[in-house]
Amino acid sequence: MSKLLNKVRNLDAYPKINEDFFNRTLTGGVITLVSSVVMLLLFFSELRLYLHTVTETKLVVDTSRGGKLHINFDITFPAIRCSLLSLDAMDISGEEHLDIRHDIFKKRIDSHGNVIEVRQDGIGAPKVEKPLQRHGGRLEHNETYCGSCFGAETSDDDCCNSCEEVREAYRKKGWGLTNADMIDQCKREGFIQQIKDEEGEGCNIHGSLEVNKVAGNFHFALGKSFHQSNIHLFDLLALPTESYNISHRINKLAFGDSIPGVVNPLDGVHWEHETPNGMHQYFIKVVPTIYTNIRGHTIESNQFSVTEHFKSSQVGHSRTIPGVFFFYDLSPIKVTSKEDHASFLHFVTHICAIVGGIFTVAGIVDALVFHGQKALKKKMEIGKFS
Repeated sequence: MSKLLNKVRNLDAYPKINEDFFNRTLTGGVITLVSSVVMLLLFFSELRLYLHTVTETKLVVDTSRGGKLHINFDITFPAIRCSLLSLDAMDISGEEHLDIRHDIFKKRIDSHGNVIEVRQDGIGAPKVEKPLQRHGGRLEHNETYCGSCFGAETSDDDCCNSCEEVREAYRKKGWGLTNADMIDQCKREGFIQQIKDEEGEGCNIHGSLEVNKVAGNFHFALGKSFHQSNIHLFDLLALPTESYNISHRINKLAFGDSIPGVVNPLDGVHWEHETPNGMHQYFIKVVPTIYTNIRGHTIESNQFSVTEHFKSSQVGHSRTIPGVFFFYDLSPIKVTSKEDHASFLHFVTHICAIVGGIFTVAGIVDALVFHGQKALKKKMEIGKFS
């Protein structure tokens, strides 16, 4: 056993020097103190980097198919009344959603930005209890009321008992309701008067959309959309002489859930237009993104880049629809971001490198100073230093 221990002792790469031969100096103590402070600072620096998360980002081809795209928005139009503002969405697959109201909220605001009223759907006018009879004449005791659709009926049994129902019937026919002041239901509900009462007001519209995960667009335009001869038209509610200022402020626009550390490029964007009846277009490239935090929670969302263009109605001879249009397309590349800690082995390696490196450099500096002082002292003793 003793022979084995002797063999292990002979493998010692760090032979010990007898303490009688040690010579401690003041400069050595100063160098040791300085190197210890530097070593401590570098240690805490490495520890901070190790404790903080690092994000690893990769680009991969997006092989997902189908699915839905969620769009969250909050946009303020300081010079457009809520009665005239509608939201439509369509995509290249041919799916269209006109005058969207589900999960959409409108806030009437005054010129100072103060909220006057919040409503979820349309004009919000009350439905008349006794609309005009379609066939006119006198009402009998057992006769039920049935308002006229003014030519937009699809059958003799169709009734339009409110101004909104007349507008909807016109939209299904592909007609534009440009003479609302001639519709009895609209006159009884005070439809045109309510629009005029909102003159000078603005509108904040916010909510969410769920669309197909294909290229498409959604837009905030004036009036109710309808089609005629495959042309997308708008009913401007018999107010053709009015100039529409589409100045707007995008408080929020996101395609999916928010991702920590990512700021959407259109959040807080404010545009003021002096030219009336223009079309402001945003062309958006949506990039699918998967984000995984340090706890393993995954968020499947999207980032996007954007370019924009304003088209004035005064340019050229074509009729420009006033409104704000968002055209989006999907990128074939997906971004994956994952939070993680640095490797513990790397941390240990860096600490060993710091300790060993500073210890070695300090030893070299101490040896140079010690031998330099010794040589200088010897020269002074033999009188060679003057």
